[in-house]
Amino acid sequence: MNAAANMARPVRGVRLGQTAVEVERRADGALLLRSPQALGRYPDRLTERLEFWAARAPERVFLAQREAGGDWRSLRYGEALAQARRVGAAILARGLSAERPIVVLSGNDLEHALIELGALLVGVPYAPISPAYSLLSEDFARLRQALALLTPGLVFAADGTAFGRAIAAAVPADVERVVTRNHGALAGRAATPFAALLEREDAAAVDAAQARVGPDTIAKFLFTSGSTDVPKAVINTQRMWCANQEMIRSVLAYFRDEPPVIVDWAPWHHTAAGNHDFGLVLFNGGSYYIDEGKPMPGAIEATVRNLREIAPTFYFNVPKGFEALLPYLRTDDALRRSFFSRLKVLWFAGAGLAQHVFDEMKELAYRSCGETILFLTGLGSTETAPLTLARVWDTDDAANMGLPPPGAELKLVPFEGKYEMRVKGPHITPGYWRQPALTAQAFDAEGWYRLGDAFSLADPQDPAKGLRFEGRVAEDFKLATGTWVHVGALRARCVAQLAPLARDVVIAGHDRDYVGALIVPDPQACAGLGEVPLRAEFAARLRALAASSTGSSMRIERALVLTQAPSLDAGEMTDKGSINQRAVLARRAALVEALYAEPPAADVIRATD
Repeated sequence: MNAAANMARPVRGVRLGQTAVEVERRADGALLLRSPQALGRYPDRLTERLEFWAARAPERVFLAQREAGGDWRSLRYGEALAQARRVGAAILARGLSAERPIVVLSGNDLEHALIELGALLVGVPYAPISPAYSLLSEDFARLRQALALLTPGLVFAADGTAFGRAIAAAVPADVERVVTRNHGALAGRAATPFAALLEREDAAAVDAAQARVGPDTIAKFLFTSGSTDVPKAVINTQRMWCANQEMIRSVLAYFRDEPPVIVDWAPWHHTAAGNHDFGLVLFNGGSYYIDEGKPMPGAIEATVRNLREIAPTFYFNVPKGFEALLPYLRTDDALRRSFFSRLKVLWFAGAGLAQHVFDEMKELAYRSCGETILFLTGLGSTETAPLTLARVWDTDDAANMGLPPPGAELKLVPFEGKYEMRVKGPHITPGYWRQPALTAQAFDAEGWYRLGDAFSLADPQDPAKGLRFEGRVAEDFKLATGTWVHVGALRARCVAQLAPLARDVVIAGHDRDYVGALIVPDPQACAGLGEVPLRAEFAARLRALAASSTGSSMRIERALVLTQAPSLDAGEMTDKGSINQRAVLARRAALVEALYAEPPAADVIRATD
């Protein structure tokens, strides 16, 4: 479908914010971008919105999750406030604080939400930790590292059986453990049932603690994903979260008209779901249906079941999630009718979306309801709460990340034909917890936060057309010829060329004569192919990539297929499945040397010989 045909299609009505931008051009070549619209007033603490909706719509579903029997268990706004106040009283009785915060090891559920809300009410930070550090790790090194940095006073896990090994290995004996079920499974270690946190009422103490909570109070610690370095604990203040929610509502203005309904699997230990999605529901009085599915075989079916029952008005997913949904949306009429029936906006974030996925989702929406449903996006980081760019207009370019929302200011610093982005605004973190040296490195001399991402102008003559994501600055390197290799762009082209046989690629070549790659194969897609035929297929596809490339920095000349998947424990892979380029290259240095050895070994794929 060409752009002209798309433009002729009717678009489902949805109220969005302005798309204008003010541009200041500096003598050093830097561009400053900001919205001409002022940021609206926002509350001093996020729980003001919980109190507002508990008074305005006490019976409205706030959160819901599946029970073991399949029925939905819900938490309404009125009861959410009442139970959060009881949890807050229990937190105060334990003397918890920023120096002894709450750590949550398990994923999204109602008890997790109540612990978070209770902590927010009384001003005690909480830190959700990736469940993968407890459930998938063999040595629990990442979990130990996180707990040593935070020094928690209370650790919560939904299930004592599932998290028992991790708790025994990493949680100090003097730290209270709270579990929802199977609290007797922690061999030899006492645990408090979650229900005990709901026993105490102390209205005076909770009210007094609430009165002390202000914009600079720490709301939570969120760990970075570790895609370019060791995970860091990002301080998230009440101001950051509240300001960012007002930014989101200024660009997705229809949230003011109708409370959003979402079905969401994304984990709360990531800012995209924990801040963006959880926050937009609470801020705007919406309903959040916790999706127990995931975008992977054997788990996506749960998401499909939920979407057949609950029709969202806003749907967020990562690119892999949209890819996993496509086969079901193609073939299941009932699912399509439900999913698109009242949907106003599709939204992707977290990684670059393949153009064919972007195009097909839009096509399926049109075929289902006779209207174009806007497929929008934004970009940010854990340090920006997260939204700092938003594209709220239709486009055929999936890489266009949009413009700054009201309240956010961007500085684009020239960098090898592109721009490195830096950010200011009330949504920016004050720094990393107990890591002052890393905090200092994160800001430039003028106080701008270094986002670490590279961008180009979608239209060099008109910045109002938006910014295109061009990858992580820290991953880029020079060849021995002095030619820059922009890893993000090359990696995206390479993965698209090798799909579905490769899950990812790691780009090598710093100070070498040409670019090489380590290929992370997809075991399911490669099943049935022998080792030699698989290498031949990869070689043919890399030759096709080279034929369409304009220079040495955009083609892969040699590659090796990894026989051992990247390791979470070794820091080669993040808990959300993304690759830490530096860690893989360092740990697999011998393979990198093999890529460039002369003569090459038999298992080295030569794409340009």
